[in-house]
This record gives sequence, C-alpha cells and structure tokens, in this order.
Amino acid sequence: MDSWLSLVFSSGCFLLLVDFKGVCGQQAFKTEPRNVTVRAGATALLKCEVLRASGAVQWVKDGLLLRPLRSLPGYPRYSMTGDQKKGQYHLQILDVTLEDDGPYECQVGRSESSRPIVSRTVWLNVQIPSSQPYFQLESEEPWVEGEQYTVTCIAPDAKPPAEITIFRDGEELLESESYTMSGSQDKLQNTHAEVTIRARSSDDTRRLTCRAKNPASPRALETGMTMKVYFPPQAPMIMGLENEEVKAGSFLKVVCMSYGGNPLATLHWTKNGEVLSTSWDVDFVSRRASSVLKMEVKPEDNHAVLQCQSINQVTRSPMSLTRTLTVPFEPAEVTLLGSFEAVEGEEINLSCSTSSSNPPVHIRWWLGFKELNRTEVTFAEGDNGGMMTVSNLTHKVSREDNGLSLQCEAFNKGTRFSSVRAAELIVYYPPQKVWLDAPPPNVFLHSGSTLRLVCFSSGGNPTGQLTWLKNNKVVLTASKQVSSERGVSRELLLTLHPSDNLATYRCDSSNKAKKVLSAQTKFRVLFPAVSVKIVAKQKELRRGQTLDLDCLAGSSNPTANISWSLGPVILKGVDQAPKRAEFGGMSRTSKLSLTLEPHHWRKRITCQAFSNVLSEGVNNFYSLDVLFPPEFSAEQPDEVQVIEDETATLPAKVSANPDEITCEWIFQGEKLVKERDPRYTFSDWTLEIVNVSRRDGGDYIIECSNAEGSNRTKLRLDVQYSPTVRMKSDPVFVNIGDTADLLCVADANPITSSMFSWKWMGEGERDELGEESEDDGTGVLTIYEVTRDRAGVYQCTADNGISPTGSVEGQLIVRFAPDLQKGPQWRKVASRGDGSNDANVVCQAQGVPRVQFRWAKNGFPLDLGNPRYEETTESTGTIHTSILTVINVSAALDYAIFTCTAHNSMGEDSLDIQLLSTNHPDPPSDLKLLRVDQTSVTLEWMPGFDGGLTQIFRVRYQWAGSASYMYVDVFPPTATVYTVTGLNPSTMYNFSVNALNSIGESSYADNNKILTVTTADAKEADGGVSTADQDSALAGGGLPVYVVVILVVGGVLFLLNPFICFLLARWKRRRSLKGNTSSISQETKSEEQRSTASSSTRYASRELINASAQRTLLVDSSSEPDSSVYESYGRQENPHYYYPTEAYSPALYAHPEGPEDCDGRHGTSPFTHVYEEVRGMYEDLQACSPLPPAAHIHPQAPFSTYYEGRAYSKADVDVTIGAYDSMVYRRRRDTDLPFELRGELV
Repeated sequence: MDSWLSLVFSSGCFLLLVDFKGVCGQQAFKTEPRNVTVRAGATALLKCEVLRASGAVQWVKDGLLLRPLRSLPGYPRYSMTGDQKKGQYHLQILDVTLEDDGPYECQVGRSESSRPIVSRTVWLNVQIPSSQPYFQLESEEPWVEGEQYTVTCIAPDAKPPAEITIFRDGEELLESESYTMSGSQDKLQNTHAEVTIRARSSDDTRRLTCRAKNPASPRALETGMTMKVYFPPQAPMIMGLENEEVKAGSFLKVVCMSYGGNPLATLHWTKNGEVLSTSWDVDFVSRRASSVLKMEVKPEDNHAVLQCQSINQVTRSPMSLTRTLTVPFEPAEVTLLGSFEAVEGEEINLSCSTSSSNPPVHIRWWLGFKELNRTEVTFAEGDNGGMMTVSNLTHKVSREDNGLSLQCEAFNKGTRFSSVRAAELIVYYPPQKVWLDAPPPNVFLHSGSTLRLVCFSSGGNPTGQLTWLKNNKVVLTASKQVSSERGVSRELLLTLHPSDNLATYRCDSSNKAKKVLSAQTKFRVLFPAVSVKIVAKQKELRRGQTLDLDCLAGSSNPTANISWSLGPVILKGVDQAPKRAEFGGMSRTSKLSLTLEPHHWRKRITCQAFSNVLSEGVNNFYSLDVLFPPEFSAEQPDEVQVIEDETATLPAKVSANPDEITCEWIFQGEKLVKERDPRYTFSDWTLEIVNVSRRDGGDYIIECSNAEGSNRTKLRLDVQYSPTVRMKSDPVFVNIGDTADLLCVADANPITSSMFSWKWMGEGERDELGEESEDDGTGVLTIYEVTRDRAGVYQCTADNGISPTGSVEGQLIVRFAPDLQKGPQWRKVASRGDGSNDANVVCQAQGVPRVQFRWAKNGFPLDLGNPRYEETTESTGTIHTSILTVINVSAALDYAIFTCTAHNSMGEDSLDIQLLSTNHPDPPSDLKLLRVDQTSVTLEWMPGFDGGLTQIFRVRYQWAGSASYMYVDVFPPTATVYTVTGLNPSTMYNFSVNALNSIGESSYADNNKILTVTTADAKEADGGVSTADQDSALAGGGLPVYVVVILVVGGVLFLLNPFICFLLARWKRRRSLKGNTSSISQETKSEEQRSTASSSTRYASRELINASAQRTLLVDSSSEPDSSVYESYGRQENPHYYYPTEAYSPALYAHPEGPEDCDGRHGTSPFTHVYEEVRGMYEDLQACSPLPPAAHIHPQAPFSTYYEGRAYSKADVDVTIGAYDSMVYRRRRDTDLPFELRGELV
C-alpha cells in the first residue's frame, strides 16, 4: 500500500513538474536570519534554516559571497553550524570585531528543481566600548572668579556613542549639551559633552568629574580634574605707624597685611610713587600675605607718602593704603665749592653752602689756624621747609699757602650741630728739566715694527704735563703720564708707518704755570709700497678685444718689484723705471696686455708690489666687466599663486651688461600691452594683473634684450578660485532600503581635502545625513538603507578656503510601494440609489514611481469599458489619485464594496470602499484642547465620515450648577478647530462635540467622551470694567428707554399668547386638511426640479433628495426633505427636532435649553433659541409663533452668550440648493412641510 502511494505521489509530482514548472520541491526558508547586536569579542550567531534545500547555501557579507562551505577559507572566525540534514546553515562568528559589523544575507542557489532564494538583509551590530574619556579646556590657565568657561568632555571611539554625565564635586551638571562626531575609525563615534561653568571662589580645589557609559561597557568610565579658581584679595592694613612724626636718622619698621585671595596677594611698598620693597611672606593656613618695610628715616622723607599696594593676577586695579610722614631734620650736606688751585699771585673765590635744615646754620672760614674774614653770607628757603646758608670767600694766594688746609665750618648752637668741609690749597709754579729715552740716529727701522719712546721731566708744582708731537702735531696714542720721586715720565708706544720715515718726534713739558720745556728725535724707516692702482685704457670690454692695463705702485723704501696674475695664472708685464715719491720712498709702474676670452667675464686680474728686503707686498685687482646679453636671476620664480579677483604680481628679475634692457610679456602667443587690457600694469618689467580671473592662468613668457642680445624665460600663473558646484545627476532615484549616492562635482582651485559638506534642506533637522566622502573634486553623500523620510532636497557645499563657498541643491527621490489613504472618510462613499446621481469613489495613494490603479467590485475585477463607470487619475508629486465615477447610481446594482488596488514596480496596496445610501454622519474623534485663557477655550477634533452629505459640527458644554447644556454651532460649518468664547474665568466646563447633516446627527466624539477644562484666573486691567460690573450695570435702574418699552410690550403679548395660539391653530388645521394633498404634490414637484443637478458624494456641501426617495427617507429616518435635522431627544415615538441655520455666515453663538412654561413651550428670548417638542396631542399648535417673553437666563451663563447669539425660525428660513452648490435662504410657509414634521425654531 505504501509503495502504491509512493508511486502515485511520484507520478503526480512528475505531472506537476511538467505542467507547473518549479512548483513541486520548491526550496524555501524555514527560518530567516534576524538582526543581531553583540559586544566586541563575543560570539555572534545568525540563524538560517532552509526547507527542501537543493541548491548551494552560502552567506553574503557586504555583498561579498563567503562560499558554500561549513568552514569558510579566509575567514578563520567564520563557520556555518547546525544540522545540515535539518537544513540548518547558521553563520557563527567568533571573537566579533568592528570589521564584522555590516549587512548579511543567506542565499540558496538555483537548482534543477527550484529557483534561487535570498533571505532578507539583516545587520550584525557590533558594540564597541568607549576609550578613556578626557577633558578638553579652552585654556590650561587657572579660572577667574565670575568668568564663564566651557568644559568639554570627550568619550572617544564608541559604538553606539557613549552617554556622558558631568559632575561638579559630586553634583550633576544638567546644563551640559552633547553631540557626536566621527571617531578614529569608520562607524566609531566620539561623544562631546559641553558645559558652561561660571567660576566661583568656592570652586577652587573642587573636583570636576566626567562619567561615560555605553551598552558595550559593563561599567562607566570616569575622568576628573581639579578646578583652580583665582579671586582677588581683601584691602591691605598697615601696622607699626601709630605716630606719623618720625625723627630723621631713626629706624622705621611697619607691616602691611592683606587677607584672602587666590593666589594670595602680592604686596608692594612705595614711597612717593617709587617702589621701596617687593618682598612679602604668605601664610597659607590663615590665608594671609604680609610685607615688612624697614627703612632709615632721612630728611628727604619729610612729607613723604608711604603706600602699601595689594594685588594678585585677577585684581582689576591694585588696592592700597597710604600714610604721610612728618620728619624734623638737620642739614644733610655742607658743600665747599670753588677752585683750590691757583698760580702764584692770583686771587681765588670760594663758596660754602649747606642743604636745607631747621633751624638754619652759620658758616666761618679757616686757612690753617688762621680765620679768614673776607666773606659774604646769605640765607634762602630750602627743601622740606628748611633754610639754606651760603658763604662766599675771596683770598689772594702765595707760594707759602701751598699745601695748607682751607676749611668751611657750619654750626648751630641751638641744636649743637657742627660740620666742617676742608680742602687743600694748591699753588702752581713751572718745571725745571726735560729729556728723552729713544734709538740713536741713522739706525734703519722696519715699517710695522713697534718702538718704545720715554719722555722724562723734573721739578715744578705741579710736576710737568708731558705731550708727544709728530711733525708738530699732537700724538693722541701716547700712554698715561707716570709720576715718581724725581719727577714725571710718559711713554709713547709706536708702530712704525711709512709716514714715520724722516719724521720728527718731540716731547713738551708744561704745567699750570704756563711755561714749556721740550726734547726731540728723528727716525729712518723701511716700508713697502703704500698703494697699488690698476688703470685700464679701454672703457668697454668685449670678447676678442685686447685689454691694456697699467699697475702704479706707490712710494716704498726700498723700491718694490711688480708682478701680474689672473687667478692662479702668472702673467708677464713690462716694468718702468722707478721715481721718487712721498715719505722719502720710490714709486714704480708696470704695463700688461691681455686678449679677452668669454671665460674672463667676472674674473679678476691682480697686480702685486713686493719688497724683497721686507719680504712683504701690496696688491690690487681689476674686474673684467665684459658686456653680455640679459640673464635671469636664480631667484626668478617658476610659478606665482594668486586668488581670483585679487592682484597678481609676476616679477621680472633680470640682469644684463649693459643694463639698458627691454622686456616683453607674452601670453598665449600674444604680446601683453596695457592697451589690450586695462587690468595690466608694468613696473620695472614686473607685470601686475588687477582683478585676475581664472582665464588669466597659464604660462607667461618674458623676453628681454639689450644691445648685446636677448633672452627669455617662462613663468606659470596659478589662479586659485572658490568652488562652483553642480550635481552629477539630479534627481537621484533609489529604491527604499537600498543605498543612495549623491554626487556633487566642484570646479575649484585648489582641490582640498574635506572640501565638501552636506545639509538637509527639508523640514526638521537631521543629526546624521549619511556617510560623506570625496574623490578628486567630487563629493559623495552615501545613505544606506534609504527610508521614505530621506527623500527630499539636499544641499552640497564646497569650501576650499577661498570665499565664497559654492552650493547646489539636489533631490533624492525614494521609490517605494504605494501607501493608500485609509482613514474613515476614505472607506465610505454615500449616494442616493435612485439612478439620478453620480457617485465619485476616490482612492488616493502615495508612492514612487507613478502609481497605477485597479478597481474591483465585490471582489471581481471592474470592467471600466462599461459606460456606467468612468475612471480619472491625477498625480501631484508622490500623491496619486484615482476617481471612479459611478454613473446614475442604482441601489440595487451599485451599493457594494469597491476595492481599489494601487500598484507600481515596488509593490501594491488595497482598500475596500463601501458605496452606500446617504445617512447621518459618523461621530468625530480625537477631541482635544488646543489652548485656554480666562474667557475662551479652543478645541480641535478629527471629522468622521459625513454620510454623503455636508456635515457641520456643534459643540456642547456645561458647567457646575447649570440647569442644561449650552450648544454652539461651529462656523465655518465644516471647521474642525473652534474657539468657544464668552466663558467665565476660573470655571470648570465639560465639552463634547458631534456632527450633523441633513439626515441626522452622530453620537458625540470618542464614544461620548467629556473633555473637562478649567478657564484661567481673571487678571485685573487698569481702567477696565469686569463682567460682574457689566451684569450689575444691566440689572441696575439705569436701563435705556427703548429697553423698558420692549419689555412692557413683550409682557402684554405674552399674556395674550395662549388665546392667539388657539385661534390660529384651529384655522390652520382646517386649511391643512383641505390642502394636504396639494402641498405634498407641490413639494414633490419642487424636489424633482431641484434634483436635476448632480451633487458630490464626498465634498459637496449638500445632497438633494428626489421625490421618489422622499417618502422612503421620511419613513426610514424620521427626517424631512430638504432639511437639516440636528438632534432628537426623548423616546422615538415622541421626538422633537432642532433645525439650525446650516450655512448662515455670521458667527453662531451658544444657545441654552430653558425650562418649559405653563403652556408647554420653552421660554425664549431675543438672545436664545430652544428646542420645541412636537407631541401628538399638541400638533395643532405647530403653526403658532408667539412673540418671545422675557428671557430665562441662567445666573452663571456669561453675558456674551446672550447678546452675541443670533437665531432664525425654521418657519422663516428655507435652505435650498443654489448655483455652485451654495446655500440660498428664502421665506417659507408652514404648510410647505408635511404635517408630522412641522415645528418651530425660535
């Protein structure tokens, strides 16, 4: 039996293989790999299980095939594990590293019975712990109290980025801002945390700690630093100077102290602004700095100002304390002035004076033991409030006075002060004898040798002053004069020169007695030529010429010999006969002729005059100035760089002989002249180009010439300019999930590294755009695994350091499968099924590339060739819309489920849309509060399906203690944001909202949700009037006259109201019984005429109801034709309706429900409208329209609710369809409505 089943199964499989290729035995994934996150160093396992594997199974990493083997060659840490029989091909990676991070795929190759399959791409996310964090400061200098400093903590090389927390002395700093930057390797990131700290003195020596952690590290890493904060010290204090009067000559010791400060204060003592002491001591325990000033009080210290200054590195200005000294003093100096030297028989004038003193002193003169009385004494005011004394003496000297002591004595009997100044009186007379120590005459001396001459003199007072002279001219190089017991001497150390030959040297002895004695000698000196001069007969030297030179050797003793040389080569000259010359020597001339060659240029010819006796000579040279064509300097640049729009300077460093040269600049084969381009300027053959452009770049040739020839060189001008960029392709298309490359090409010079940057130009901000790279002027932004939100405009900016930067925008278009709009308003479409209207079934999708649509009805493809169906499509950007128009909708044929399928090359999406009859709207949703203040609340909600008709919204609210709900009609009617005004401050309100159309109303939003809101507290305004004041003003006795009249008339009408209503009701009932049939037929005719216009199934403001469907709608929905029934209260058999002014343009304000009056009606007022119950027993009162009685206003209802509101009766207003689906209002009779639907809107 089993064999038979196997045979049957094999045959069936064979048949299936023949008829349906690849169906039997198709290999498939049992388990596809999933994303794996693992720490570095751990083991990662990517699972892959294959059912019916018939092809080769292998893994792909980053697009690289790893080969279908269990052990993977070249990847020792990689292996495939699992039971191969069970189809297990798990990829195991040992000791995971960062290089393992990336995408992986499990692939099964093609086989004979199966197509290849590829798993989804998964990521192996390798987590790397952060390196040790560290602090980065703006400066290593200590902080200053009150200043702000930015501290950055960096946690480098982590994946994912580390989280950083900064603590100050254990207290977390919450103001830190973190951001990430690229790490040292690809995929690693550095986390930077910045915090701004205002330095305080208490922060000094406190710790600042940075803690970094990430999932790859089992514990957080920390680093720390000690804060050093500088702050100023306190003002100084001076101790030890209780009495400011100090006697001159006493010793003063004072101490200056300053407390606090970091660092401790630096103390300086000054006296009258001059620094006395800059030394101080510090006591770190007591935080005190002190400086001791020790000084001896002097007379000049009288009225001196002592100042102690306290300062440290952060003190804005020194703090100081001053004391002024008062010093009594005696004269500090006694000065003796005048000349104490005189020639015998002359008179001397002397002066003796004292410095300032108190009291003044007296002066007397002594010569030896003799008092001199020829004196004149004067007194004058001195320094520091004292007096100065001056005494002048006149005395005629004699030889006997020589050597006596001349004294000036200053004394004061009151203070017992006495001081003497003395000087020795000197009387001059002439010397007696002079002689020399010198070589004997007629001895030959060599030039350049050293000779010592000594002059002696005896006698005289003072001893004679010796002076050496050469040929009657004073020799200034003589040594100092030396005195001895016998007299004086002076040595002359002489280096012999040619001018010393036959020169006379003399020594004169003199003193202040003005009498001179002399002695002299003469020398014989041998010397070489004093000069060598070369004279050329030719003025210009050229190649091939014969150069004639004369060498003139100056005076020498004996006559010198002349020789010629050219470099190392000795030349032969012709000597002339010697001649007598200066200094008693002989001169000589030699002639030389030389034929010039090219290699002689810039070489020297040397002429030497040599003395064989002295074995020394003198030489001179002649430079061969050969004429040559222009040549360029080695400093001539090969290239000049300049930035575009600046001035380029192309130098011409050229030399020539002769130097009268002419140069021309040539660019691109054309000669450059100023007339060609006004930007050219030439200065000394240097070319300047103003406002240089990139077109000016290239090779420039400068050609120079002179009378001897011409030469040229080349110079390259490199013009650097800012980037201009363009997108290599725009837009860039990429499939969702793939990798996108945006290429930005720059034209710039130079091309620098890190020149490109990218920016997202769409809405919002992005922390990371993608991977940025660049290659030789092309910037690349690579975005991996592209998602839909990556689509948009990106800006590429290139910056090579030359402004301005270049920018270009490029668009990235992401291709993705269609995504249909599927909100509640998209899932339903309503239309009457009477065959008179068209219905638009709208399907809208977002997708790239262009989306195509397919339609199905109740699961079967829709034949768009049927004339009852028309499809139109629209596309705007990525939004694509398909509108299926159902012509003449039939309830029997077209009320169905229409399936819209949107598809493109990326995939497809479907949505079921129900076409049904017009109905009441669905309730709104997501009611929420947008804002609230003292007197208003702003609400927002999401609309539901409108039932195929124009829906409007109504807000209901209530407060504590209110008798009923308040209702506000939203305007504009279709708005979903509305502000309820006229509320009371500090009051709690309950809000809800529902939707209404011409058929009925929805339940309240969010399953009858109540939104509770409390208004803000009232704020008093200067000169304003509160709401309570307004209420009291209205309720007071000062009502206007017209208000009183209205109230009186209204009261009278209210009393007559029951009787008038009864009479009108009986008359109207009899008329309605007679005209019931005709009124219905007229209504039907009117509806048929108006139903000829087609109404929108989704967006039209109102839908018509034709006559045939009218009666059905009246029975099914208890509504009326061409009306807007908002709300029904009570039991179904006893309904009452509220008919609003649906499209009335003014604002619609709140209207409260009021209590019923005795006649069964609700109280009304000009400021309110209420709901009227239509009860069977009171149907004959429907035509009654009484005048309104006095309003029943709730005491807590805000006043603005009543005087701002406005209402219309349904009997007065009729809503009909006008041109362009607008609302038209007209008067309407009560009999236009069926009897059972007649009512009243007040």
